[in-house]
Amino acid sequence: MPSSGDAAGRRPHVVLIPSAGMGHLVPFGRLAVALSSGHGCDVSLVTVLPTVSTAESKHLDALFDAFPAVRRLDFELAPFDASEFPSADPFFLRFEAMRRSAPLLGPLLTGAGASALATDIALTSVVIPVAKEQGLPCHILFTASAAMLSLCAYFPTYLDANAGDGGGVGDVDIPGVYRIPKASIPQALHDPNHLFTRQFVANGRSLTSAAGILVNTFDALEPEAVAALQQGKVASGFPPVFAVGPLLPASNQAKDPQANYMEWLDAQPARSVVYVSFGSRKAISGEQLRELAAGLETSGHRFLWVVKSTVVDRDDAAELGELLGEGFLERVEKRGLVTKAWVDQEEVLKHESVALFVSHCGWNSVTEAAASGVPVLALPRFGDQRVNSGVVARAGLGVWADTWSWEGEAGVIGAEEISEKVKAAMADEALRRKAASVAKAAAKAVAGGGSSHRCLVEFARLCQGGTCRTN
Repeated sequence: MPSSGDAAGRRPHVVLIPSAGMGHLVPFGRLAVALSSGHGCDVSLVTVLPTVSTAESKHLDALFDAFPAVRRLDFELAPFDASEFPSADPFFLRFEAMRRSAPLLGPLLTGAGASALATDIALTSVVIPVAKEQGLPCHILFTASAAMLSLCAYFPTYLDANAGDGGGVGDVDIPGVYRIPKASIPQALHDPNHLFTRQFVANGRSLTSAAGILVNTFDALEPEAVAALQQGKVASGFPPVFAVGPLLPASNQAKDPQANYMEWLDAQPARSVVYVSFGSRKAISGEQLRELAAGLETSGHRFLWVVKSTVVDRDDAAELGELLGEGFLERVEKRGLVTKAWVDQEEVLKHESVALFVSHCGWNSVTEAAASGVPVLALPRFGDQRVNSGVVARAGLGVWADTWSWEGEAGVIGAEEISEKVKAAMADEALRRKAASVAKAAAKAVAGGGSSHRCLVEFARLCQGGTCRTN
């Protein structure tokens, strides 16, 4: 990629401020490497320690070891009393702790000699004022879909227009995009007093004060949402939007010596394996795990399944046999591999034996499937995952049974339904061809001269100073 150094030869120093969780941290690491190695920027990544999860800690260590040009800026949070929010999600609590500590970023940024910032959507409303005090342009890296960005940007307007009707949150018609049905709105947003809702609305209202917004997507994957955001249809006074995805893998995760999944995949026939993973963010109930196990077993297909049974990985001590039912592992041992180890998902999805991805549709997983051309069977569980599943279905990257239940709803997705959907998706040659075409579009977007590559070049140019908004 061509460098984007300015005429005077000075390199802009971009400080990246992610929030908690692998879904947020991974794209920030990828952006850091892209800016530092291919776009003429010095880059620092703010790290908050200790991390919430072991996965985050290992990922950060691997990133800084592999890319020493990316500087590490450790950030110590102010004391935070989590008892104010009993039973709250530990990642939402970390968002709140970081938000309350944002005023402490000023001296860190001054000492680092920053020339521009890019922070996470979860921190937008509190970091932008700090950046303004420092005279720095503050961009946002939105780590979910453009459809979700459009919801975040429009949701405060929707609430203002419907205030006082007592009907709660319904379908949301986003100007220039499409209708997001009530059932796909993140669960927390139906409760106006939820910690996440307060954060989400405050951040959404602040987006128009950002210097620019980067989103980890590409034009061909989300044409309506990207165009509407870039044309200012979603919210008036919206800053420039840069579709820079799919952001490419930045580091090789240190492999678990107990994990033998690549050797197992090497031994399987081409396009024969169903890869099953629901990400690092949420656990699946024991009952749903057992139904999924039974569905995979009766599908008759080979499978690689990464199991997660707790929200925070450090708390996960349950045995697989206990989680999945008596005798399951023994019955499937000749055609299935089940692990609780962290796997290199990009490596798995690019393996020739993998034919289908049964996914929660966290956005990193969607973009990795798109880049690899692996069809998705969407099984969303939480948060933005139904919105993302809608993107998958619209793009032809995969299929989604939108009547399936998710967290907080009555009902469990039964083994028979799962089995039938897996068998149908594995036999669908048209789906396979469409997913392959999405991968070609992704590769074209990030190649030199492609839409995402041009957006990243333009962002790096803006970070050289003088043309970024600091309002």
